[in-house]
Amino acid sequence: MPDADEDAPELGELLVRSAGNRRDRAAAQALAEEKTLLAHHALRATLVVKQDGRMTAAWERLMGRVYTLGLDDEQRVFLGLVLSMVGIGGIPLSAVERLDERRLLIMQRAILRLAGNDRIAIGTRM
Repeated sequence: MPDADEDAPELGELLVRSAGNRRDRAAAQALAEEKTLLAHHALRATLVVKQDGRMTAAWERLMGRVYTLGLDDEQRVFLGLVLSMVGIGGIPLSAVERLDERRLLIMQRAILRLAGNDRIAIGTRM
C-alpha cells in the first residue's frame, strides 16, 4: 500500500527541476503527474538521492528494485515505461494496453515531451 505522504507532489517537482536532460525531465514529470508511485516510501528511498546539494533521481538504482517495491501490476508497467524513457529497462511499448486511461494520458504527454513536442493535442479523436 502506498504511504499517504504530503510531500509526494513537491518531490515530483523537485525531481523535474533537477533533471539534467530531456529524458530525465520527461520521466520525472510523468512520475510527478502519476503521484501514487512517489507516495511509496520504498520507491522514494530507492529513487531519490541528494547530489551536489539537490534532490535528484537515481534511475539505475530503481531499475534493480522494481519487483521489490510492493507495486501492483499496473504501477510496475507504468514505472517500466518511465524507466524506458530514460534508456534503461526493457518493457515493450505494447504494455500500454495494461494502463488505465489516466496513466495512459500521462504516458502520452510524457512521450510528446520526450520527443520535444508538447504542441500536439491529445484528445479522443480516432
